Amino acid sequence: MTSYTAVLSEAEADRLERHLRGHDFAFRTVPHARFAAERDRTNVVYYASGKLVVQGRGTQEFVEFVLEPQILRRAVVGYESVLNPDLLLPRIGIDESGKGDFFGPLCVAGVYVNAGIVAKWTEAGVRDSKAIGSDRRIKELAELIRATPGAAVEVVAIGNEAYNRLHLSLRNVNSILAWGHARVLENLLRRMPTMKPPPVRAVSDQFAASKRTVERALMELGRQIELVQRHKAESDLAVAAASIVARHEFVRRLAALGRELELELPKGAGATANEAAVRLVERHGVGALRRAAKLHFRNARAFDRNSGEKPDEAAEG
Repeated sequence: MTSYTAVLSEAEADRLERHLRGHDFAFRTVPHARFAAERDRTNVVYYASGKLVVQGRGTQEFVEFVLEPQILRRAVVGYESVLNPDLLLPRIGIDESGKGDFFGPLCVAGVYVNAGIVAKWTEAGVRDSKAIGSDRRIKELAELIRATPGAAVEVVAIGNEAYNRLHLSLRNVNSILAWGHARVLENLLRRMPTMKPPPVRAVSDQFAASKRTVERALMELGRQIELVQRHKAESDLAVAAASIVARHEFVRRLAALGRELELELPKGAGATANEAAVRLVERHGVGALRRAAKLHFRNARAFDRNSGEKPDEAAEG
């Protein structure tokens, strides 16, 4: 563990500050923080909002031996599976990557885990891909996940041309996501004989207002297993692993697409994406957007206005 967050009461915050001052932590100023201090490999910041953030290579030791027993006066880290046995249940986690990126495909991944896999991946540092800072580390963990004996991994990648056709007909990103989640779950459940023990449920993030959005998209095998949808599902290790696999697939395919078009395609949907879109159209014409981009994003609207050929029409053709 190299990062930990919690919400502290006033009494807990006071105890923590006294401990830090009494144990040679060096205090510093951090914007919006009530106090911040560091020592050795541990950085501690307590914000005015009540949120505590501990970071650094000494995080786990600090949480296990100082924060929980002395400050919070409860034990969680290292006892998660005792406090919540469901964390060891065999299950499938599902997550996606590329939904918020103008360029590149939408990738949905599903991963099967059991108790032994959970222990191994927890020790290896598998966690939500959004908490992992580098594509290199994402790649390392994705390769570990795929190579782990007993694990099962499936990915459904919806390329931009297919994505744009789906969006033109459905006019709803959540419907595309629901199909991707249902398809990857069905693909995994076809491999049920290789999963020991078999999964008791599937877990995914609740991205739509209604859980029925995904439930309606489920296929034959998917309707035979419990599907748990909840917000921030990436806290479940199975979903975190799926998020890593999905992100690695997205990054890999985005880079390959850029090489094909001889242009670096950035992640996200900000100013750099707009600049890349201009260069892409200058080099290959507005029709190239259908191969590389999600045409319902605002980034494509300038080409709608300024070109005689609309990206939507290019996608249709």
